[in-house]
Amino acid sequence: MKIKAAVLHEIGAAEPFAQSKPLNVETLDLAPPGEGEILVEIKAAGLCHSDLSVINGARPRPTPMALGHEAAGVVRELGPGVHDLAAGDHVALVFVPSCGACVPCAEGRPALCEPGAAANLAGELLAGGRRLTLDGAPVHHHLGVSAFASHAVVSRRSAVKIDPELPFEEAALFGCAVITGVGAVLNTANVSAGSTVAVIGLGGVGLNALLAARTAGARTVIAVDLRDDKLATALELGADHAVSATDPDCMKIMRDLTEGGVNFAIETAGSIPALELAFAVTRRGGETITAGLPHPDKLLSLSPVLLVAEERKLKGSYLGSCVPLRDIPVYIDLYRKGKLPVDKLKSGTIALDDINAAFDKLAAGETIRQIITF
Repeated sequence: MKIKAAVLHEIGAAEPFAQSKPLNVETLDLAPPGEGEILVEIKAAGLCHSDLSVINGARPRPTPMALGHEAAGVVRELGPGVHDLAAGDHVALVFVPSCGACVPCAEGRPALCEPGAAANLAGELLAGGRRLTLDGAPVHHHLGVSAFASHAVVSRRSAVKIDPELPFEEAALFGCAVITGVGAVLNTANVSAGSTVAVIGLGGVGLNALLAARTAGARTVIAVDLRDDKLATALELGADHAVSATDPDCMKIMRDLTEGGVNFAIETAGSIPALELAFAVTRRGGETITAGLPHPDKLLSLSPVLLVAEERKLKGSYLGSCVPLRDIPVYIDLYRKGKLPVDKLKSGTIALDDINAAFDKLAAGETIRQIITF
């Protein structure tokens, strides 16, 4: 079938993207779903820094590539072997398909699925190969989803069935921003009631982490960012303190507020200075969690003595250490009960044709979550 999709042909385009236009909205051919795959009509897709990182080259990926990985839509067709979904079902899409058979999957850690990671790196679907072509030439998939498009063929293991009453614009957020931010707090860190928490980087993932810290019963939540408007948003969402990362006394302020440092520091900015700050404000015996993705060439320098003598932990969190089939319905339930007001993180809706200008806003830090609607 013919579909419309935003395609990246070369990485590293100069800003502003509204002028360089790294993404072209083109007509592609989409093959029908194969074994274990489904055809989804995309209804809403969020713009995320992981997409921006491919555009600017911080996360190199093969091109041409149809971008987009945070989305929700309606199942329109089932491939052979798919028996637990039906046409018309609503689904949220997740950016790591899990095979269910590799060692990490068997250990209950589908975010670390080895075949899923290999497929994502190659720009293929979990079963191998590509279902998109442009004038007969293959187009790569982004994280098994390629959601900046009217339709997508994805692995069944990239989709989670959701309640059809949940608006698509909100459902889309659960596939990336919510599970990454909330999961980093509830799964990776396992933040306990009465803890002190710092969230460094207040994009969609960071603000979800802040909401989760409140839900977990944290005693003190400190929000940190470079932008005053995001600090104000954090306070509106329940942060106890907002500290500007531009303040030269930022670290001292946070340590003073928490009598020596926080129990948990959650870094979601994807930058080495942010991670260094997170580690610096973690107290003795505390944990530093990083869910950001800086350029793979960037390195972190720290003293191992601190890990030993202060029994500190530095942990990575990918996909929020989530089991999507288990966690997404739980997080949706928390949202409906008012405990995770993720709808407050929406920065408005845009049309697919406006995608380049929208990424300029994201790159400038002017938005939290812009959502393409179809």
